[in-house]
Amino acid sequence: MFLLQSIWSVVVTAGVANGELDALPTSSYRRTIQTRPSIAPKPTIDIRHIRQNPGLYEQNCIDRNYRSQSKNPWRIIELFDQWTACQKQARRLRERNNELRRQLAGAASRSGDAEGDLSPNNGKDDLLEEAKTLKAELTVIEEKEKGLQEEMEDLALELPNLSSQHTPVGDEPEVIGYINDHPEPEPSSSDRVWRSHVHIGSELGLLDFEGAAKASGWGWYYLMNEAALLEQALVQYALSVGMRRGWKVVSPPSIVYSHIAAACGFQPRDQNDERQIYALEQPQKDKAKPSLVLAGTAEIPLAGMKANQIIEGTELPLKTIGVSRCYRAEAGARGVDTKGLYRVHEFTKVEMFGWTLPADSTDAGFSADQISHSEPIFDEMLAIQQEILQALGLHCRILEMPTTDLGASATRKRDIEAFFPSRRDKDNGWGEVTSASICTDYQSRRLGTRVRLEKAGRKLDFPHTVNGTALAVPRVLAAILENNWNENDMSVKIPDVLRPWMGGMNHIQRTR
Repeated sequence: MFLLQSIWSVVVTAGVANGELDALPTSSYRRTIQTRPSIAPKPTIDIRHIRQNPGLYEQNCIDRNYRSQSKNPWRIIELFDQWTACQKQARRLRERNNELRRQLAGAASRSGDAEGDLSPNNGKDDLLEEAKTLKAELTVIEEKEKGLQEEMEDLALELPNLSSQHTPVGDEPEVIGYINDHPEPEPSSSDRVWRSHVHIGSELGLLDFEGAAKASGWGWYYLMNEAALLEQALVQYALSVGMRRGWKVVSPPSIVYSHIAAACGFQPRDQNDERQIYALEQPQKDKAKPSLVLAGTAEIPLAGMKANQIIEGTELPLKTIGVSRCYRAEAGARGVDTKGLYRVHEFTKVEMFGWTLPADSTDAGFSADQISHSEPIFDEMLAIQQEILQALGLHCRILEMPTTDLGASATRKRDIEAFFPSRRDKDNGWGEVTSASICTDYQSRRLGTRVRLEKAGRKLDFPHTVNGTALAVPRVLAAILENNWNENDMSVKIPDVLRPWMGGMNHIQRTR
């Protein structure tokens, strides 16, 4: 049977949350991907663009806190120069080899020996010896060429996506707007009693952390009674909003090949060499089989659904929404971030994932018009997120995330943070509940996903991908409990939009 072993870790500056697992860099793409199946896609990275814009990629790495990768573009140029020199040398050797073949053929013809006279009297032995030497030299050069090519590809694969011009440089997000009114804008003048969802869950018999700790350890939980119903209600409501907007429902697998996760930008180790996601350790007799991981987000299996496939341009945009269980090791010190449901090892999430037509421009960097096909789907994801959170009555703020907070695959990212009364001592109560990202062709190039463009003479190109959280259950559930708590009658008001899936229940009250 499979054994679980945690192997991935969070990037310190990435702000990983249950709503979104940020992609992580790697020290070597090929070394981190274990055994790959024969159907595994071969990454196609635009190394030429990197060579032509080394300063752009270097600065992008610095802006995104990928300093150890910032010199990769310059190293790629050095390797390319060596590779070009090898190509020229190999070309000269092949030309000389062809000349030797002609000389040998001529010598054989003159001697009347169609198979070649190998006697030392006709000079063929010298030609044959030189041919053998050339073949050996050419083999060495070809091996060197292959090694240089692989090293360039490895270095290119380590680079994060280029950042959008919408993305603030640095580590401070830009506040774009708010959803709903703050429930207590002036705490000093309010007599409202706030409780953490851990306290509320205990009072109402909704959460069992103690039992889960005995069964599974720290970071696991049981949702009990109305909380279990609330989880299903949140999932069904999020799906209904997505379906109403034309998103196709998919139930994705929770286990994927590790190379699929890596192709999406989720690498086994972060820059601090820490681990994050769970891998499935196979028995010794199956070590040669492709390695598998538990998906940290449905983004990974949804993206992998089109790996090594060609999508017709007329099918795009292709919009999917899937419900899955997500698994995170969530390493880190205990504190306000790890209390209760805020940071857990397993949770249910509704995820949106879309493929769009590629950008029209191939200029260096990105601008609004270059990702115009992705922007409408990105905006639609944000609209869905805002509609859900507004209907749930949660006070939230919308953030344009800075460069240091982007995962490897994202060119642009927006988060929505909800107000958690229990988190007032940290970030004024704000906590991430959703995230949405544009990934341009970062994932499709690594997954071998292509689109056939009719308007371009059926040319094949790489589609762009967009992903976003529709609803991450534990954090939203915690926010509802905390914001809808009534200390006077010890109850929690259920948002109106969830009541159809709660049997018409209006409040959760202690009856036990």
